[in-house]
Amino acid sequence: MQTQELTIKRREETGKQVAKRLRRGGVVPAVLYGGAKAEPVSIDPRSVLRILQGGQGSTQLLTLRFEGESSSRMAIIRDIQFDPVSESLVHVDLQEVRADRAITVRVAVHPVGEAAGVKEQKGILQIVMHELEVSCLPTMIPERIDADVSALMIGNVLTVADLKVPEGVRVTNAPDQAVVTVAAPMAEEVAAPAAAAAPAEPEVLTERKPKEGEEAAAATTTEEPKKERPERAERAERAKK
Repeated sequence: MQTQELTIKRREETGKQVAKRLRRGGVVPAVLYGGAKAEPVSIDPRSVLRILQGGQGSTQLLTLRFEGESSSRMAIIRDIQFDPVSESLVHVDLQEVRADRAITVRVAVHPVGEAAGVKEQKGILQIVMHELEVSCLPTMIPERIDADVSALMIGNVLTVADLKVPEGVRVTNAPDQAVVTVAAPMAEEVAAPAAAAAPAEPEVLTERKPKEGEEAAAATTTEEPKKERPERAERAERAKK
């Protein structure tokens, strides 16, 4: 495995104020672990970012060189911290490693090929795991682990057990853990045009026809009162006299 070189500088002072002063000076504080004791150092952040970008997210083996010294050490970047607002690098943790001792690191997963379920069935390729945990000697850390997805149809799942890893590398994730799958395409929801609402017919108020019995009653009340019979009128006249 090809190693990259990183220059670091020893520092004696520690603390938040020292870290702020270092950052204002264009470097970031770091700590080197793995030896007899943790060693505070400082690093040029541009060098670290170049290594991270070139490694595509995988753990890389580094050759550390101390500024002003001829000695070197082998290490990996174990952890990095970024400012949540400015997104600038603010701290780095380095771990010293030995060539004859296995370590556990994270390695990127790289899909290879075009899934049949995508090509023939219009499915969607979904990467469930972007990185895997592997155990190996530092000099055998793979740059990536390829995942052949060409045979996957919709509903198929490529698991950790299906992966082909380099000799001397052991994946520590569970064998049945899903790595890549092909999902069915999202159903397109076609919104049916809303039916034009028919205009409501205006309510026509019509005069209610009276019922048969009501007609007779109405006729009785509207007729002129009948004239009294002449005989009855004469008797009434005589009675007054």
